[in-house]
Formats: sequence, structure tokens, C-alpha cells
Amino acid sequence: MDALSSSFLPKYSQSNTSFASTPKISRRTNIIRSHSSTTFDDHLSKLISKTAEKIKFKLLINKTKPNNVPFLTTLFKSIDDFTCNSLDSLSPFPPSIDPHHVLSGNYAPVDHELPPTACEVVEGYSNIPRCLNGVYLRNGPNPQFLPRGPHHLLDGDGMIQMVRISDGGATFCRRYIKTYKYLTERELGYAVIPSVLSSFNGGMASMARVFVATARVLAGEFKPAANGFGTANVSVALIARKLYALTESDLPYEIQVTPDGDIATVGRRDFGGGGGFLNMTAHPKVDPDTGETFAFRYSGVAPFLTFFRIDSGGRKQANVAINGVNTATVFHDFSVTENYAVFNEGQMVITPAEILRGRRPVRVDGGKIPRIGVIEKYAEDDGGMVWVDAPGVNISHAVNAWEEDGGDTVVMVAANNERIEMVFERLDLAETRMEEIRVCLKTKKVQRRLLSHRFLDLAAINPAFLGRKNRYVYCPVVEMPMKIVGLVKLDVSLSSDDCVVGTRMYGPGCTGGEPFFVAKNPAAEEDDGYLVTYVYDEISQESKFLVMDAKSPTLEIVAAVKLPGRVPDGLHGLFVTENCLSQ
Repeated sequence: MDALSSSFLPKYSQSNTSFASTPKISRRTNIIRSHSSTTFDDHLSKLISKTAEKIKFKLLINKTKPNNVPFLTTLFKSIDDFTCNSLDSLSPFPPSIDPHHVLSGNYAPVDHELPPTACEVVEGYSNIPRCLNGVYLRNGPNPQFLPRGPHHLLDGDGMIQMVRISDGGATFCRRYIKTYKYLTERELGYAVIPSVLSSFNGGMASMARVFVATARVLAGEFKPAANGFGTANVSVALIARKLYALTESDLPYEIQVTPDGDIATVGRRDFGGGGGFLNMTAHPKVDPDTGETFAFRYSGVAPFLTFFRIDSGGRKQANVAINGVNTATVFHDFSVTENYAVFNEGQMVITPAEILRGRRPVRVDGGKIPRIGVIEKYAEDDGGMVWVDAPGVNISHAVNAWEEDGGDTVVMVAANNERIEMVFERLDLAETRMEEIRVCLKTKKVQRRLLSHRFLDLAAINPAFLGRKNRYVYCPVVEMPMKIVGLVKLDVSLSSDDCVVGTRMYGPGCTGGEPFFVAKNPAAEEDDGYLVTYVYDEISQESKFLVMDAKSPTLEIVAAVKLPGRVPDGLHGLFVTENCLSQ
């Protein structure tokens, strides 16, 4: 790993033409050595003023010469270069946005796509079970260009890593999601679209990035209002029998698995939601019985939270504005039960004015008291929504929820961020533990119980139990700095603060990802199935697709597929059966 993590920047810049065109990050320049910050203020002010005049002049010319774009592209590139090579050096990068830190180890990007490629089924294990005929798709950020400035782990372009299983054989494919952002930057030859998580570090660099981004929009080089600007890098979902790649800052992108096992991007989709529908959660919930999809979007302007559903035919239904949320807040995930949708209003808030101070617009408000809100799934407004104070509850990922006591109690199983400030400051040191959270709708009180003292997140259940009382939860074990080193199986029916009933550790030098549960058959018991995931061995520098027996107390490995390339640690995945693909 040392070789991979300490040298990936020069290594990748040598091995990929896109990366090679990106200059190395310079922390000091001759200008910085010889001038004070006051001189920089004057210099930047003059640069912006002159550039603005040039843009106005050039836009007038472009009315008669619409194809004359290279001048503006060169001009914007020069400002970007000055910002990255000079202004960024005035404010050192914290670890959370230092690309040398966040893109290290197995978080380093791979430098190329891979067409469908035959894989070797590792000897020593039984054959791959026939119920796994289908595809496992895992999404995650993978920047197509090495960052020249600050970079957050979640900034990278979405890349799908897919294994297709057919009668015991396997092929592997990885492709970028061809988002508007990806295609725009591919044409320009370097990354240009700013990130709310990383681009605003230091007053001067922040203002320069705001200016050049605005100028690009005015010049027509970048059109986010019509096309979005998201990366589609968080998850994969099956909505109304179609596959989508999602991120919460944009609309989903429809993708397809081709007959030869490749991945194709079909396009950005709004499900008929209209012009005001600009983004949605990366964690929609699909009812296993009705086929409906429940989702939400959050915004920096009121209404700050909007709940909606997509019917089984893929048509978005009416919005339900959650007016009880009075502050622009980040909502990453939520839960559904048979009758309710459950939201956690946490301490991550959106304050656009922070950009003027050279800070990211998303921050932690330590004085805010988190709440849990419960609304009926088919409510037409939020008039009957129940809010309950829940100090200390900042949910990372909601695993499942159900109702008890005739619907008077909502029970959630979720990964809770115990150090919420680390999500932005040091994501690799974030501490999440699995909890059972009971919300009494009558008394408006919350009870919490730890399910294990280990750091756990990115958990999976048998998807047939979504919104219904389940017993088993399969959780990756997280060790610092943000490495998944194994899996545990929790039995949440146990009245204990240590509900672990099964364990599989991957071994020295091995890191894994989020698991996905695949049932042996629809009539099988809740835990009668398999867990699938990717695991990387930094010693052998090989990645494998693992199949584990979910019923086994050791989560026994029953099959393994050696993959033709390294699979970076990513985010969320999905298994889709061959029958479902054919439909």
C-alpha cells in the first residue's frame, strides 16, 4: 500500500493521457515568495476586473461568431491555473480535501475503464450458486482527472464496477457514468466544475472559483440549470424496472446492462417531474410489494425538504413540502415502514454565505438539536407529521425501520455518526456505530440502544424485509483510517448491546466494501442466502468478488472470483437477477 498511496499522483499522471495533462499541485510560487497577501488582493482584483471586461467583449463578438470559443476556454484555464498554483497555497489544505491524503491506498482512482472481460473463478471453493445469475453493480467516486486543487473523497466522477454471473462463469466490466459533468470536462480536458465539499478553501481561492464558474455559465461553456452538475457516484437503484446511478446533488442517470455484459449510460431522468425537479436522494426506498419508490430531495432554499414517490410505472407523483424543517439541512438517508416515512434532521446544515468567508457552504451546527420526523407515506401535506427531539442522533445510513405497538412506535436500525464534525474535517476518522432507535409517537420520546461497540456502517439486510420487522443485519467493520476489514452479522432480536452472531474478517492487508444480500429463493428464511462484495488484497494487489454464506456463523466464503483489475473502495451497490434484467 505504501507504494500505491505515497506515489499514486505521479504514477497515474504518467500512465494516463487525461491525468498527464494535469499539472502537479504547486504549493508555492515565485509570486507568493515575493509578495504579501495585500499584493495578492490587488493582483486578483485586477485580474478579475480585466477578465470580466474581456468576457463581456468576447460575448459581444460571439453573437456574430458563435463557434469562437477557444479564447474563453484558454482564459478560464489560465484563471484556474493561477487559482490552483498560487491562491490555493495561501490556505493549506486540511486532510479532508488534500488529494494526496484522500486519494491514497485503495481510494486511489483507477486510470481507465475496462470492457467486459472474462474472470477466473478461484479454485478451492464450490461453484457460484445459480441464484447469483445476474449482475452485481457497485458505484463509487473515481475522478477522471487528477485534482489540481482541493479534492474531497466524494468529488470523483461516478464509476460502476460490475460483475456478471452466468451459470458459474463470470465477466467483469467498469465504466464511467457519462454525466453532463463528465462529458463537459472530458471535452475541455480537465476538471472545471466546483464542488461544495472542497472548492471553497480560503477567501481568495474561493472568490476566484466562484468568479470563473459564473463566467463559464455566462459564456455558455457550462449549463448546469438545464443539465445538472452531479457526479452520479453514490449508489445504484432499480426504479420501475430500470437501473439508475444516483447522487443527491442531481437527478438520477439511467444506465443499462447490454447483452454482451457492458454498461451504457442512457441519460439523465426526471420521471416526468418537470422543470423544478432538480435533484433527489441517492437512497430511494423501493417497496418490494407494490414496486413504488419513495424518495426525497433537500435544498438550500425553502422548502428545505420535499418528500415524494415514484409509482411502479416510473412516474413521479406530487411533492409534499416538509415545512416543519426551518433550516437548510443535509438529509442523506431516510427510512420507510409499512405506513410511514422517517427522517432524521441532523446537525449538518447549508449556509451559502460561508463561501464569502472562504469556507464550504455545508457545515456542522453544534448547537442545533437533532430531530426525528415521522410522516405518513401517502400524506398530501406535512400537517400530521410528528417531530421528536433526538439529541446525539446524526444518522449516516438508515438500515431499516418498522412499526410496533399498533403503529404507535417506530423502530429504526441505523448507523449513527458519533463525531459528526469528522464527516467534513476527517472523514477517514469518522466514528459510526449501529443503533436501534425507538420513537414513541404518543409520548414523543426516543430510546436508543447500541447493537455493537464496533464501528459499523454501510449495512445490508434481506431486501424483502424493507419496511418490515427484520432480525438480521450484515455490517462492515470499519477500522481507522476508514478501512473495511471484515463483516459482522447482528441479531437485533437480542436484548443486548453486543448482538454479533457471525463474523468474517478479511485478513491482513485486505479491505472490503458494502455487502449485498441475495436470497437463495423468495420462500427461504430471512438469512438463507448469500452476501456478495468486493475485497482488495494490498499484498497481492488483487481484487476479488466474494460470495459468503449469510447463514453461517463464520460467514463462510463459498465462492471467489479473481478480477482483472484493482477495484477501489467505493460506496453503494446492488444485485440484479438475470430474470429482472431481461424484463
